[in-house]
Amino acid sequence: MSKTKQQRIETEEQLSPEAVADQQTEQPLEQVNDSSSDQQPLEEVNDSSKADDSKEDQEKADPLALLQGEVEQLKDTLLRRTAEFENIKKRMLRERMELLEGAKVEALKQFLPVNDDLQRTLQAADGQDIPEGFLQGVSMVAEKFGSILTAAGVEPISEAGVPFDVNLHDALMRQPSPDGKTPSDTVLQVLEIGYKVGNKIIRHAKVIVSE
Repeated sequence: MSKTKQQRIETEEQLSPEAVADQQTEQPLEQVNDSSSDQQPLEEVNDSSKADDSKEDQEKADPLALLQGEVEQLKDTLLRRTAEFENIKKRMLRERMELLEGAKVEALKQFLPVNDDLQRTLQAADGQDIPEGFLQGVSMVAEKFGSILTAAGVEPISEAGVPFDVNLHDALMRQPSPDGKTPSDTVLQVLEIGYKVGNKIIRHAKVIVSE
C-alpha cells in the first residue's frame, strides 16, 4: 500500500460521521446551484418573449385608442371654441348696446336746455298780456318736446319735499325751512330740473336744501 493511500484512509478514519455526511451533501447542493444558474437565462428569455408579445398587442390596439383620444380632444376643443365665441358675441352685443345708450344720452343732453327754455317761457308768460294764440303755440311745442323725451325714456327729477340725495341732486344753497318743522337735508325748492334715463343720471337737479 502506498503512502498516499494510507494517509487518505487515516484521514477518513479521523473524520466524524457528521463531517463525512456534510461532505457528501455539499456536492449535490453545488450541483443544484449550478443547474439553477443554468436555468435563469431561460426564464429571462421567457419574460422577454412575453414582453414582446404584450408590446405587439399594445401596438395593435394603439391606433384605435389614439383615434378615440384625438376625437375626445377635438370635441373638447370644439366646446371650448364654441363657449369662447358665445362669450365674445355677448360681450360685443353688450358693448354695442352701451355705445348706443351712451350716444342717445349725449344727444338728449343737447336738447335739455331747449326744453328748459320752453318751460321757463310758459312760466314767465303766466299773468302777462301775451296773445293767447302765441301761448297756445308755445305750449303745444313744449308738450310735444316733453312727449319725445318721455318716449326716449327720460324722466324728470323735479320733486320737492323729498330727502336730499347726492345721486340725484346738486345742492346750491342751504336755508332754514319756512315752517320750521321740515327735517334737515330736505329739498325745499328745485331751481333747475334734473333728468335721468333708467338708473343713469343725465343731469342732476339743482336744489335748495333745508338746514
